[in-house]
Amino acid sequence: MRDQARQVSKEVKREEKRIAEEPARLAREQARRRTDLAREQAIQKEQAAKKVKREEKRIAEEPARLAREQARRRTDLAREQAIQKEQAAKGVKREEKRIAEEPARLAREQARRKTGLAREQAIAEDQEARRRKTDRVS
Repeated sequence: MRDQARQVSKEVKREEKRIAEEPARLAREQARRRTDLAREQAIQKEQAAKKVKREEKRIAEEPARLAREQARRRTDLAREQAIQKEQAAKGVKREEKRIAEEPARLAREQARRKTGLAREQAIAEDQEARRRKTDRVS
């Protein structure tokens, strides 16, 4: 029984100690919650300030970005126009060269036709001569 009484006494003391420490524990927990809340609010405030700063920077840089983009577009357009102009000049040059070479090409073609015709006539005459020769022999 004594052991049981001691045990009950120990439990009562533990409970009394727990009850006595409860306000301090609750105060520490409340302080921890306040600290956590203050930390979270500080983080949110810092993030909001960074967001505002980023937006201000973006707004400040917008005219320069637009000017760079416009300059890039103008450069691209000028490059494209230069390419088109160069291609047109090459086309004109090719056409002029073709026109200049046309008489020579026509002369070569005519000479080729005359040569072909002369060859065909020579073959025909040769065949005719052979036919006559074979006709005389028979």
